[in-house]
Amino acid sequence: MSLTRAFHASARAMGKKKSNTPSENWLLLPTPPSTTPIVDTHTHLASTFESYRQRYKQAKHETVFDFLRGFYAGRNVESIIDVWCEAPVRKLWREFADSAINAEDRKSKWDGIEYWFVMATKPNTTPMKSKPRCPPPFLLNQHALISLHSIEAMSHSRCVGWGEMGLDYHYDLSPRDVQRSVFRRQLKHAIRLGKPLTIHTREADDDTEAILKEEVPKDHPIHIHCFTDSPGFASNLLAHFPNLYIGITGVITYASNLSTSQVVQNLISSSSQLRILLETDAPYMIPANLYSSLPSTLDGESLKSRKLPICHSAMIPWVAEFVANVANQEEWTAERVMTTARENAKRVYRI
Repeated sequence: MSLTRAFHASARAMGKKKSNTPSENWLLLPTPPSTTPIVDTHTHLASTFESYRQRYKQAKHETVFDFLRGFYAGRNVESIIDVWCEAPVRKLWREFADSAINAEDRKSKWDGIEYWFVMATKPNTTPMKSKPRCPPPFLLNQHALISLHSIEAMSHSRCVGWGEMGLDYHYDLSPRDVQRSVFRRQLKHAIRLGKPLTIHTREADDDTEAILKEEVPKDHPIHIHCFTDSPGFASNLLAHFPNLYIGITGVITYASNLSTSQVVQNLISSSSQLRILLETDAPYMIPANLYSSLPSTLDGESLKSRKLPICHSAMIPWVAEFVANVANQEEWTAERVMTTARENAKRVYRI
């Protein structure tokens, strides 16, 4: 049985407890604020599909490819960069990647979407507890094996970078010295191979900045994924690395996060360049401003105070809309934000 079809087996075993999850038809989004081609530079597609199957016991879509065709149809999703931080355990990455090698398969399986991926070891996968979408604990002597898996993947024609990797001092599930050691090791591999970097950093401003400046050539392409840290930290990185871009997710729309909006405002005020990339980090980070675009009822069902259970790549235009509002300048529309971010993605990942 195909691994993509096996995702829902665990969901069926979870019992038949009544769910408060809105109908999956709510995931078929309304007319977006921009119809510019979507490039989602950071999504966890396997985890998104798995979450979908777990939340919808009688889900309409049996495979990842059905899911994409169902929810992305007519949404102008041009490219996605899939992130594998769990690849040393989950071999599904190769099934996905091999299915996108030739144009015919991308048309028939991926509905014309350009599928790319990056791979690395995420901070909190070594060596203690892990977040839900990442692998079980790893032993220190397995770090070399993890790197070997990533190096093997780097030669695949659909691999466009090494990531996500970095430091996470928010959850602190791995000892910080181990995080720093593994981060440095992965940076050295990625630079040797000439791969763009996808960086995860959270509440680790000083160490992340120091390590990047010590290990990475100034002109190397860098994507600081899902930025939520201090604007000063962003400014330091942007000033030092001319090919570094800040990843913006739906978290910019959250009232609890003001830092990311300030970074956007600083970029607009100090330069004509908006050095950002748009991403979902799906299945998380649903843009809060999306809800005002949804109908009051759908197929006789009211959403009320319920939230959508997953994010997906077709939600990118709402992130762009919010960025345009933050920029607060007439020339910065959602369309221009998306066009700029799309061009930036080509610069960083060469897609």
